[in-house]
Amino acid sequence: MTSSKEIGDRRSQTITVPPKKGPRFWLIFASMCTCLFLSALELASISTALPTIANDLHASQYTWVGTAYALASTAFLPMSGGLAQTFGRRPVILVTIVLFAIGSGICGAANSMNMLIIGRTVQGLGGGGIQSLTDIVLADLVTLQERGLYSGLYGVTWCLAASIGPVVGGVLATKGQWRWLFYLNLPITLIACISVIILLDLPIPPGNYRDKLMRMDWIGNFLVIASTTASTIGLTWGGVNYPWNSKTILFLLVIGLLGLGLFMAYESTLAKHPLVPFSILKNMTSISGYIQTFCCLIIVYAVVYCFPVYYQACKGTSPSLSGVYLLTMSTLAPAAILSGISVKTSGRYRPQTWVGWALTGIALGVMSRIHANEPLGTSFGCLALLGLGIGMLCATSMYPIQAPLPVTQNAPALAFMWFLRAFAAVWGITIGTTVLQNELAKRLPASFVQSVPQGTAIMYALIPELSTFPPQTLAEVRVAFADSLAVLWRVLAGVCGGGFLVSLLMKGVPLHNNVDEDWAFKVKKFEEDFDIENVDPMMSVIDIAPIRDVEKASLADDAKVNG
Repeated sequence: MTSSKEIGDRRSQTITVPPKKGPRFWLIFASMCTCLFLSALELASISTALPTIANDLHASQYTWVGTAYALASTAFLPMSGGLAQTFGRRPVILVTIVLFAIGSGICGAANSMNMLIIGRTVQGLGGGGIQSLTDIVLADLVTLQERGLYSGLYGVTWCLAASIGPVVGGVLATKGQWRWLFYLNLPITLIACISVIILLDLPIPPGNYRDKLMRMDWIGNFLVIASTTASTIGLTWGGVNYPWNSKTILFLLVIGLLGLGLFMAYESTLAKHPLVPFSILKNMTSISGYIQTFCCLIIVYAVVYCFPVYYQACKGTSPSLSGVYLLTMSTLAPAAILSGISVKTSGRYRPQTWVGWALTGIALGVMSRIHANEPLGTSFGCLALLGLGIGMLCATSMYPIQAPLPVTQNAPALAFMWFLRAFAAVWGITIGTTVLQNELAKRLPASFVQSVPQGTAIMYALIPELSTFPPQTLAEVRVAFADSLAVLWRVLAGVCGGGFLVSLLMKGVPLHNNVDEDWAFKVKKFEEDFDIENVDPMMSVIDIAPIRDVEKASLADDAKVNG
């Protein structure tokens, strides 16, 4: 006869089985993918439409269209993790979606570059929060050990948006309907809001709003917003509005970097409720993961923003066709999925990371050899190879960050990771446009620069009009653009080399297989229905079946013994 102790032992073994993912889990996951798609689509689609927008609004400060979005995302991201911990996941993600919708409406109605920049800033606040919160919610739902597949699907969502975004932006710009690039966000945000309200039923921390607001790290928020703003303005103006060695640029950069240092010092010593707990930066593996994330995203955004310039300026393609050509970089989607699956099956993440850096470096090296008359196939091959490398890096960058940390630090660790991604977007866009402008100033024919009222500062906006130039001038301008972009790809190859060297410092830490119980997705308990003690509240009815089978087998054994 089987004793009750033996049955209890069998029960304790069975309840360690990971919970099955039911329909509600997949609906929540789909709603998070919708939110992520919305943010990534907007960030990517502006690149091919930007020359047309700048020309239509008769403005030269086009760099701020991308930089304002990235800057606002960067400033809000550390706060998003603190808000999610204090007020709960659902209220915060709803606020970010609403902010994104408001910003989209302002951009669509913009009749000046200043109004467009304001709208992009509001969009950035929402977009940054969406990116951070979707990752935090995923960490609440699945363990790090099993997150490879789901992160890969996140990667596919992001890649799909990043791939079709330039096409959408280019098509609308070609038809003179760039405002719909922003208006189309409004129905998607409505769908995202409804799905989050209905499906995302995660725990909400107790307490009134006053007490929760007092727990926010307002000093830390001020320091990070002020320092990132100063750094971004300095990077944007350097070499364009002011020389790099001017007092204005040096002051902004010094203040920005010192402010970031002061922010980290304050967070690690004086902050009662820090935005970035110093404990997440106490091990070299996590630090390596953060630096790799920063380097990888610099490359991504610089390429996404600047490679369409090659097609439009050097090949004379339309904005929509340049977006179609950029689709060859969508190889990062299958690379992200396969990398995530390989991490889940092998429990290792370092080999995939190293291969990703190698492929990225090779692609950038070949890109730096592309000239104005290069066959299109060469650029397609480079972008496809780059997509493979970037896809692997994006899928594996979270593992060295989170593997050494306890699950209770998921929210601040992921919020800081997204902060670095957004800050990298600022650097990537700014480095790309700044290098391009500075190199054009050196390489464009002097007679041509003098004929343009605002010199190279307006050159980006003139790309749609290049076909009207005399053949000799057009040939010289195209060579100048190709050679200037080649310098940018070499700069990015240096960033890639730095990321690879830092990756050598990370250790192969085992991936944990638990979630933070305070934020875990709860399903109905079955203790009363099946008289089972100490059942994990995350288990679904499918997981209870093996326990019932154990009990039935035990009863059958008893019946045989009693004859």
